[in-house]
Amino acid sequence: MHIGIDVGGTNTDAVLMDGTTVLAGVKHSTTADVTTGIVDAIKDLRVGHHFEGAGISAVMIGTTHFINALVEARRLAPTAALRLGLPATRALPPMVDWPLELKKAIRARSYLAHGGYEFDGRPISPIDHDELKRHAADMAANGVRSVAISSVFSPVNHDLEVEAGEVLAAELGDGVAISLSYQIGRIGLLERENATIINAALRELASEIVDGLTAAVRAQGIDAPIFLSQNDGTLMDEEYVRLYPVATFASGPTNSMRGAAVTSGLDTCAVVDVGGTTADIGLLVNGFPRETATEVRVAGIRTNFRMPDVLSLGIGGGSLVDTDTNEVGPKSVGFRLTSDALVFGGSTLTATDIAVAAGRAEIGDPDRVKHLDKSMVAAVLDRLADRVAEAVDRMRTSPDPIPVVAVGGGSILLPDELPIFGAIHRPENYAVANAIGASIAQVGGEIDKVYAVEPGRRESMLDEVRQEAIDKAVAAGAKPKTVSIVDFDEVPIPYLPGNATRIRVKAVGDLDMGQ
Repeated sequence: MHIGIDVGGTNTDAVLMDGTTVLAGVKHSTTADVTTGIVDAIKDLRVGHHFEGAGISAVMIGTTHFINALVEARRLAPTAALRLGLPATRALPPMVDWPLELKKAIRARSYLAHGGYEFDGRPISPIDHDELKRHAADMAANGVRSVAISSVFSPVNHDLEVEAGEVLAAELGDGVAISLSYQIGRIGLLERENATIINAALRELASEIVDGLTAAVRAQGIDAPIFLSQNDGTLMDEEYVRLYPVATFASGPTNSMRGAAVTSGLDTCAVVDVGGTTADIGLLVNGFPRETATEVRVAGIRTNFRMPDVLSLGIGGGSLVDTDTNEVGPKSVGFRLTSDALVFGGSTLTATDIAVAAGRAEIGDPDRVKHLDKSMVAAVLDRLADRVAEAVDRMRTSPDPIPVVAVGGGSILLPDELPIFGAIHRPENYAVANAIGASIAQVGGEIDKVYAVEPGRRESMLDEVRQEAIDKAVAAGAKPKTVSIVDFDEVPIPYLPGNATRIRVKAVGDLDMGQ
């Protein structure tokens, strides 16, 4: 047996799984410190289906800890950004487009140094150790506790990032965390650099959170390995999270979409995940979320790490309702739903109250919403359905019919048929699909580099890249026999010499639990 947990803004959902069979599923209000909600959810699971700690083989968690910390600009480490690229890139220094509030929150310092590569691996300039040591001395004098190192075209050749990291580590000591951009982002200097700086700012918090989650799970008598889910629907272990907390940012929507795939039996469909605060709309392709092909803004910062292509609407079970305009959201009572909503004895009209008044759900005390005008209730639900249908239509890339799967506790707000798309699929255990998605997550490996393709060697080079992705998935903990290639892109880059081609390969496999 294994446990899947997903922490949302309103609810913490948990499931006890035996393979792909759900033995028990629970919802518990997310607590302000998040970790307490996880403990309570595990306790509720044990009540629903008793288990011994020794019978659990793994615990998979999707959490909002890190994205919340960034958005709220709190609990971030004093961070420095070091870019290797001089004399190039001087015009746009690190963090040039960051919000001022976030720069202040991380006490940001930025440095430029010599180094970097051209797209084909030719050096821009040699690295200068004395220059790096001067920068390190300034970092130490200004209390920097985490450093992000980025080099021009490091996804092609990352040797200089590694070398610079070794120099800074020797100068600054073990108390300073160092993040290297080639391990985090893709091709695109500023976006990759930004993602690395965010990661560096979260490194201290990552250790605190991992220790807290581990203690919470161990307190329930569970000694099984703990994994956190990543943006792309795969898993990472505790040590990986300490190094790369930025990889958890979109785990919530990703878990919901993966859960929708396994519970509905559909591997290609549109998924509408309605929670307590937002409705996230995305597309599943071959069982995995379609990844965005453009830059992703996180807290107003451009990044380019792996993220699902998701459109979020401010519609959820806790969303406030405007009776004058019949609009729902974007403001929400969040995790206070069970105290603030009318059906729970509160004084705030929420979308959940509307669903109960319409007879779509039996939650709380229906008598407390009997006074609501039926025409207003119908108008609010019709407007909500139109907005969701419009969002799904914007997400699809073809006019061909596509099935729509609704998951999440807030999906009670949706009708049985959605305008344009027809009947909505509501699979069994739809309310805890996100936790199911976390519990079935696989292990992945991805390669994204620019190669100079030699004449006559294209096929052999592609085979080598595919094998490299497979080896990376196995090294991350996948069972070798289950690993397969799920995504492949080969994009020639025009106007550059040497048949330059960007190749991206993603391999995934089942987690090896040692069984």
